[in-house]
Amino acid sequence: MISIDKVNTGNNPISKIAELNAKNHKGFFLDLVIYLSVMFLIRELYFSNLSFIINGLFWSFTCFAVATWRMRVRGITWKDLGLSRPKNLFKTFMISGLILAAVVISLVLFNVIIDQFSLFDTPEVSSENTVSKFGDLKGNWKLFFSIIPLVLIESCLEELLDRGFLINWFEKLFSKTSIATFLAVVLQAAIFGFRHSYDLSERSITVGIIGLIMGIAYVKFGRNLWPLIIAHCILNTMSFIDRV
Repeated sequence: MISIDKVNTGNNPISKIAELNAKNHKGFFLDLVIYLSVMFLIRELYFSNLSFIINGLFWSFTCFAVATWRMRVRGITWKDLGLSRPKNLFKTFMISGLILAAVVISLVLFNVIIDQFSLFDTPEVSSENTVSKFGDLKGNWKLFFSIIPLVLIESCLEELLDRGFLINWFEKLFSKTSIATFLAVVLQAAIFGFRHSYDLSERSITVGIIGLIMGIAYVKFGRNLWPLIIAHCILNTMSFIDRV
């Protein structure tokens, strides 16, 4: 497994975390307790007079503010976590394409498996609920273009928080083990999937698989967040187009 302490500092700014916080496990644990508490509790606050996407952005920006606060305490910036300008745009888009292909293939295989073994026989209403949360998109391109910018902002925030923040903080929390990166990638994927449905369902596992692929790509491709952001935005755009 890749350890952040072994990453080439010339290609990976995340090494700054290892240098500045080599022994601060209690600090990272505190940060995670604060962040995860806010992340789950803030969703109890829902403004019924506002749309679902606006409420979602409120939750995500609140988490973003908390994460930024804890990063400043540690002397770390979003640039250190991978929000830096890509050195090669062609390579960045190629990686995004690989991520999208991996997501599609993985989800197809997952659907084949659940169909083969008749898993999740109980009809899910989550997909219909998701559509209703955003309004009736069927044939409504005006609604599509009005909400897609907000959806893309949410996509960006999820990559910053779930891949950028959570992976690195979990990784430092478990840095005394030889499988710190493995645990970090798996845990963030589990959280990413769970908070999209708050149960163990087809939807939560599907989203978790997406989070797992994104997490692996983040670690394997130099910890630059832009390929993940681009892939996530394309994936969500395709999903919403499919509903129109």
